[in-house]
Parts: sequence; C-alpha cells; structure tokens
Amino acid sequence: MKAIVQDRNGSAEVLRMADIDRPVPDDDEVLVRVHAAGLDPGVWHLLTGLPYLMRSTGHGLRKPAIRVLGRDIAGRVEEVGRRVTHFQRDDLVFGICEGSFAEYACVRPEKLAIKPANLTYVQAAAVPTSALTALHGLRDWGGIRAGQHVLIIGAAGGVGTFAVQLAKAYGAIVTGVCSTAKVELVRSIGADDVIDYLHEDFAEGSRDYELILDTAGNRSLSRLRRVLTARGTLVITGGESGGHWSAGMDRRLRALMLSPFVGQKLLGFRMVESSEDLVVVRDFIEAGKVVPIIDTTYPLSETAEAISHARQAHASGKVVITI
Repeated sequence: MKAIVQDRNGSAEVLRMADIDRPVPDDDEVLVRVHAAGLDPGVWHLLTGLPYLMRSTGHGLRKPAIRVLGRDIAGRVEEVGRRVTHFQRDDLVFGICEGSFAEYACVRPEKLAIKPANLTYVQAAAVPTSALTALHGLRDWGGIRAGQHVLIIGAAGGVGTFAVQLAKAYGAIVTGVCSTAKVELVRSIGADDVIDYLHEDFAEGSRDYELILDTAGNRSLSRLRRVLTARGTLVITGGESGGHWSAGMDRRLRALMLSPFVGQKLLGFRMVESSEDLVVVRDFIEAGKVVPIIDTTYPLSETAEAISHARQAHASGKVVITI
C-alpha cells in the first residue's frame, strides 16, 4: 500500500511516499480503508521529535518510534478482528489511530465510532482529535455551564472552531479571540463576541470570564488570570512557546503548581481518546450544532506541503489529507 513514512526526525522534507506492507489487524483491532486523514499539531511534534521531553514518553529517543504519521482517520471498515463485536465490514467510521497517512490503518475499537451521517469523509477526518480536545477542555476540565461567559483563545484554529460551537451548544455566552482575517469566520460559527487580537488586547478589557480555554499558547498566566473571575477556571490545551525542550508544557506545569494557592482553577490537560466521546460529538454534528471547518485539502502525495501549510499559515479550522 501507499503510505507517507519518515525514517528520522526533522522537518517536512524528511517525509516520503513509499510502498509498504498493508497492516494486519490484531484480534482486538479494526482494519480501515482510509479515505481521509486529519492533520493536527501533534503530527508536527511527532515529525520533528520536539519537544525533547516528548521523546522520553515512548516516541523514540534517537529516531521515530512510529514510522507512518497521522492520527485522525475517516474511512470504511475492511476487516474486523475476531474479538471485535461493535463493528463489521463496510461500516463507515471515524476515529483516532497511529498511521492514518496511508491507504490502510489499524484502529482499536475504543477509539472508533460510526461516521456522522451528514459528513463527508473529509469533514469527518477533521473531527476526532480537535473536537475531543475541545470537548474535554470545556466539559470535563472546565465544567462548562449554561449562561457562563466563556473566552476561547485561538478561536479560528482546529480546536478553537470546535470549542466555540460546543460552548454555544452547552448554552454558554462565547467570546472568541482571533486575527483580523478570521473575525467573520468565528462570528459565523456562533461566537457572541469576537476580539481581534491585532487591534485589541483582551487582557486590558473590562469583561471577566468564568471559563477561559486557551488553545493558542503564548499568553502569560498573569495576563490570562487578569480577565478570569475570582473563582473562574482557566484550561490550557495549546502551547508552542518554551523552546525545544518543553514547547509550552512548562506553562501548563506552572499553572498546575500555582492553582492550589489561588482561588482560580488553573489547569492543563491531555485529551483522552474514546469512542463514547466520539459519539457525543457525532450527536452534536448530526443535530446541526457543530460543523467541521476545513481550511484546505491535500492529496496523500502532498502531505509534506500540507504539514508546512498548517504550521506556517495558521490555518482556519483543519487541514485534511485525502487518500
């Protein structure tokens, strides 16, 4: 089968198209014929091996532990392991796996769900990682409630576009932060107010927020806390500052260490993949409350260009690879 592989860490130039063996599913796996694969920031980290702290958590100290990149997947079930009971051949599915930048990939059933009926493969591939990150940040860590004033930083990005829509679906009053070119997009997906950070500093404003979801990762904790209510909650999920060693992980650690000593909840988290939450997101999508925002699509042969675009161009919504 065709796949995008990497044999060493580096920038997008280390990627190449190759013919490799089709994976064989274990008894508790599903083999999926991939039709589209979403591109999230984690792909860049796996590609480069940065931050260095990540390499100590099973991602390969000297070379990539995973040769085929890609995590978000949408496609058709080709084969089912003998212990898998919830899926069958020809099911249309979406989910999270290792190695989705290929014609076939093996997926564990607990990270897979039936595709939303009203989405194409391309749209469905944009959903899993970003939508689950937004859902967990708002619902599980943020404790979102109807009527809350919620601030979404990075509202036009992959996670941010889902966060704005999910926060509205939960009944919150939502303010999104983005650049000038993306203000109308953020407003179109339901934000009650939009702050253009190129012309206005939200930290200097008079409004306080009960919940802040920061997906952008370059504001200091002191500035974020300035517009957080005395008992409010800050949830940090993005972070690209901090250099090659931590790349923003240090900001989340500082938040966790400071939180016990202040009235505000300052939290960092890592999304947990589950089919149950994919179903939650699917229900919102099929009800018309959430719509994936697609920035650009690229064919599998142009995966390197897709990664470079997503990294450098600050995409609106998601970049998706078609296979």
